[in-house]
Amino acid sequence: MTSQPSHSLLPAYLITGTDELKRQTVVKRLHDRLASEGDLSMNMDVFAGDAAEGADIVAACNTMPFISDHRLVQVNNADKLKKADQDLVIDYLARPNESTVLCLVTTGLAKNTRLYKAVKKVGASAIVECAPPKRRDLPNMVRSMAMAHGATITQAGANLLVDLVGENTVELDAQLQKLALAHRGEDPITDNEVSAMVGRTSEAKPWEFVDAFCTRNIKKTLYVESHLGEKSVFGVFSMTVTRIRELLIAQSLIERGTIRQLPDILHVPAWRVKNHARWARSFTKDELHRALKTARDTEQAMKSGADPHIAFQQWWLSVLSGRPLR
Repeated sequence: MTSQPSHSLLPAYLITGTDELKRQTVVKRLHDRLASEGDLSMNMDVFAGDAAEGADIVAACNTMPFISDHRLVQVNNADKLKKADQDLVIDYLARPNESTVLCLVTTGLAKNTRLYKAVKKVGASAIVECAPPKRRDLPNMVRSMAMAHGATITQAGANLLVDLVGENTVELDAQLQKLALAHRGEDPITDNEVSAMVGRTSEAKPWEFVDAFCTRNIKKTLYVESHLGEKSVFGVFSMTVTRIRELLIAQSLIERGTIRQLPDILHVPAWRVKNHARWARSFTKDELHRALKTARDTEQAMKSGADPHIAFQQWWLSVLSGRPLR
């Protein structure tokens, strides 16, 4: 294929990944680029992959632009095209119309599929990956996103916003816009403002409960527990017991002065246990041993007719409060 200048548009792009905000941003940039050449409303066709026919997509691609250098053919959910329709698009990509930009948008398309490979052959930059950020990176990403709305947000505010909204970057951006519009002054948006204006829209993750448990903050742990949704109480219970065992190991390593060995001993990355030493110091060794002993009785009760949610809550409350389990 003939090489093109870095500023030139390729005849096809695959915008793929589960980060909706990234996908929307890339698609918008493409729209803006083409709109700068001419009237995009006269030079654009949009198809839905679960309903479109390959022949119609190819026909649209072969249509010449109207008073513009390019026209845009966008196929949303392109991975849902039927095989026969994908085959027609793949055949077209072998000799695409240089005056059309075919934009295929998906939440995910395997790299070993013929369609993925066909787009990749169009050019080195034809595949635009929109992978979601890791959960631990989201608060810092939120702080960067806030600046796009003319505001700043404290670390505590960013952490809370992620806790409340979850990992949907589009929703995070929407909530930041709302917070920025309501905020007054040049000081950063605080966690108090986030708490006052943003309701929880996501279910809590089991690890969020376990982390709250480790802080010994009963109010926070009750709050997270109330937002676990339909998640298995047995699974959350098991994760909590595992964490208690990890804290016991951490305590032993602290006593020996070898706490840095914890990631290797648990076979986990260092970031996964970065707070374990601090959490371990908030419990005595006797408390953690007692928690394991009462966990055995609690598990038996949960499996023997007692309401598992009540039994689990009574257990963890007794551990955090230091009061005997009744």
